[in-house]
Order: sequence, then C-alpha cells, then structure tokens
Amino acid sequence: MASTATGSWLRMTRPELAVFVSGVTSMGLEILAGRMVAPEFGSSIYTWGSIIGVFLAALSLGYHRGGQQAEQASNGALARVFIGTAAYIAGVILLGDLFIQSTAGLPVPSRFASLPAITLLFGPPTYFLGFISPYAAELSGRTDVGSASGHVYAVGTVGSIIGAFATTYVLIPSLSVTNIGLVFGLVSVVTALALVRPEIGREEAVWSVGIAAVLVLASATGGVGLDSRGSTVYHTQTAYQELRVADAGGTRTLYLDGQPHSAMDLDDPTRHVFDYTSYFHVPFLLSDDIDRVLFVGGGGFTGPRVFLEKYPNVTVDVVELDPEVVDIAEEYFRVEESPRLNVHTMDGRQYLRETNRTYDLIVLDAYQKDKVPFQLTTQEFMQLTSDRLDDDGVLFANVISAPSGPASQFYRTEYKTIQSVYPQVYSFPTAGRVVVQNIEVVATKDETLVTAEELQRRNRNRNIGIDLAAELTSYRNDEPTDDVPLLTDDRAPVDSLLDPMVGQRYVVQRTNETEQRAADRNATPRSAVAGTAVRAA
Repeated sequence: MASTATGSWLRMTRPELAVFVSGVTSMGLEILAGRMVAPEFGSSIYTWGSIIGVFLAALSLGYHRGGQQAEQASNGALARVFIGTAAYIAGVILLGDLFIQSTAGLPVPSRFASLPAITLLFGPPTYFLGFISPYAAELSGRTDVGSASGHVYAVGTVGSIIGAFATTYVLIPSLSVTNIGLVFGLVSVVTALALVRPEIGREEAVWSVGIAAVLVLASATGGVGLDSRGSTVYHTQTAYQELRVADAGGTRTLYLDGQPHSAMDLDDPTRHVFDYTSYFHVPFLLSDDIDRVLFVGGGGFTGPRVFLEKYPNVTVDVVELDPEVVDIAEEYFRVEESPRLNVHTMDGRQYLRETNRTYDLIVLDAYQKDKVPFQLTTQEFMQLTSDRLDDDGVLFANVISAPSGPASQFYRTEYKTIQSVYPQVYSFPTAGRVVVQNIEVVATKDETLVTAEELQRRNRNRNIGIDLAAELTSYRNDEPTDDVPLLTDDRAPVDSLLDPMVGQRYVVQRTNETEQRAADRNATPRSAVAGTAVRAA
C-alpha cells in the first residue's frame, strides 16, 4: 500500500501539478516578502503579521473568485494563471525596491507602515494563485466534492511545506532576493508550458518566452532602486538577514537588513568611524583591570579590532550568531583569528550559559533598531552576564533607542532591567538630541557611584589610548523607569517597546578626522548623519 501511495504522488495529474506548484510558489513568495521589506520597514512582529495577513486575504479572495468561475476551468486556464503570476513576479523583481522606498513615506501609522507595499507587491500574484485550487478541484474528475476538495488541499499543503523549507534552507542562504524571484517566476512559466503540452499554442509560447526573458533581464539588472550607500562590494542573503558591504568616501560599511552596523576607514582601520564605538573605551575608566573581553555580536568587528590594537594585554572573545558575518569580517574588514582573538559562531546566551570562563568586560552589541533578540534583554540574561563577570567586572550594552520621549521606551526598559541586577548603571546618549540613536549603557558590579566629574578626572589621568572628554559630557545616572516594564523571560514585549521608533530617523554620529575632532568638541551640536534603513520621521 505504501509503495502504491508513493507512486500516485510521483504520477501527478496536470491539475495536481498546478496545485502543488502553487503551494510551493505562494509559500516561497511569503518568505521572500519578509526579506524584501525588512531593509526598509524592519522585520518586527508587525511586519510579519502584515505579510501573513495579506497572503491569507489574497488567497481567500482567489479561492472565492476561482470557485465562482470553476466551470470555466481548463488546463489552458491554469496555464494563464501561472503566466500572469510570472509576469507580476517580473515586475516585483524589477521595480520592487523602488516601490517599497516610495511607499515608505506614506502617512500610515507606524505599525502598518509596511502594509501598503506588501499588499500591492504580493497581493496580486497570491490572488492569482488562489484560483488554482478550485480550478484543480473542478478538473479532478471526482464526483465526490469532499474527496476532490480534500485531495486538492492536501496536495497544495504539501507544496507549501516544500516551498517553506526549500526557500528557508536552500534558496535564501544560496541566492539573492532577485534570483529567488527569478526561480519562482521561471517555475511558474515552466509549469504553464507543462500544463498545455504538447498542444502549446502560439499565444502561450509567445507570452512564456517573453515573460521568461523579462524575468532574466530583471534579475540580471538587480532591479531599480535608490541606493545612497555607495559602491556595493559584496551582497548576500544569509540565513538571518540581508548583508551588504559598501564602500563610499574611503569608508567601508557593513549593512545588516539595510541598517549601518559597522564601518572601517580603509586607510586607518583602527579609527572610529561611528562615534558611538568610541564609547567602548568607557569601561576602562570604570575598572583598572580589564584583560579579558567578550563581545556578544560581531558585525564588522570594530570594537574587537580596536581593542586588540590599543590594548596589547587584552584577549577578546567574540560570539556571533551568523557565520556569514564572521566570513565577511575576515574577508572585508581585516579580521584574523589569533591567540588574542577567539570567535565562536553561536547564540550569545547559549555561549554564556555553557562557558565556564569569566570576563572583565562583556559588550552587548547584538541589538538593531527594529530587530532585538528578546532573549538578550531580560533580567535572567542580565543575571547570566553578571555571573560570568569578575567581581569588578563591567557590562556594556549598545542600545538603539531615544534618550527621552515616546521612542525612549525600549531604552528605559532595558535600563530598568539592567538596574535590577547591577548596583550601578550609567548611560551615554551619543547624538545629544531626542532622536533614535546609539545609547551606551554601562553597568558595574561595584556599588560605588562614579560621578561625571570623577570620570572626567580619570579620563585626564589615565592613558587608555583615546580622549573621551567630549563623550563623557552626555553622562546620565538616574533615569525615570516607573512607567516601563521589567523584562523577564516570561514577559518581554520587545516589539511593542520598539514600535514607537518605527518611522523615526536613526541618527548615527560620525567622527571626524583626528585634527578636526579636537576643534569639534568646542562646537555644538556635532554633525550627524542619518542611517538609511528606516523612513524619515
């Protein structure tokens, strides 16, 4: 019986083939949608909720309309649906980026910012694919309605399962977004031809060849879009995010899901390009015994690279979840493992839970503006970091939020959570205004309060390889946290806390050349550049 069932699956009828491919394509497009919109709108729960809702609504409408027209079903009609789907996919490949960028400025509430783009880009092809199942049920030849519909749903669901796994585990790690779109477009064209063979009419042949050519052309050009990030050196889709390395003005920048994450001066690799990385040295003013450092989050390895250069006695461990990020750091950001630099490719919390090592400094650099791993934000995690620090150890967290106002909820919540574990917590906003920016939160196990004046005195008297006089002026030690929750493993509403930041400009301070920085410290405000990953406020 088992071999008979297997054989029947391998000998699919043409309607069954159509249903199977529609399941593969619809699920593949759904996952692809998340990758396409993430660089502009992020990948929060609201973005994914919008994607799932749009796809379900479009399929439902297609099922309904296809059921009303089922008496018109034929293999040719199925083929035309796939040709129309392929044509729309070609448009998505060619104009998708431009369309996403143009809809980003629409006056839509932040939680629904991605909805117009998702609806107009992926609603129509998914709607077309919804016609396939009722057409296939009509063509199945089964007189039992229940048996026909059940069989169609089973075949379509199997296709969806294969589409989900194939896109997630094979296509995204191997191909770019445009090439993944090309795959689904060509699959639709080939399916259309298979449905009408051998009697392929002139019209079907012309449309199939023409759309296939447009798909290839769109994929080859990479689509039309506005990109101010410079000349792309490397671009890929990893299992976790979109990754791009771009050069502009002598600076190489790593973008993760469209957001600037790390930067390197090509002529002076240890110079701090983004000003917030200068604050990585603040812990050396709070402790005089830092020899072993752990970075949770690697990126372009800016912090580890500078620490190794400036502090010969320091050994650095880096935990990075995405192996592609590690490879890129080695190839494009001059990172080399050595006895003083050890890289571990795994989840940061898992590493801290499993290691028996203790550190003098732990740096949390795994947060992004709209994608924060909640397991690295909770009270339990902060307690784990404390357990892995020496008695005089320091925790440093690079938090992206606003220092005050509605967009400060995540920062103040994280401040409160860290404060529940560490006796002293300090923070240093890096942009000096009520905008979304990098806020450096530093916590110590030492109960003694270090004042702003004492930090400035230590900055003058200690040789830590960098002058932090300007950076220390943003010192804060007492934040209002009564109106924000304490994050725990049981309740960590990170997406809700990040929501007020959607649509806000992410401001990244850039340092100037060494000669100019001294003069800039006497001028306010310092220059800022806005990150390209999010909509303008």
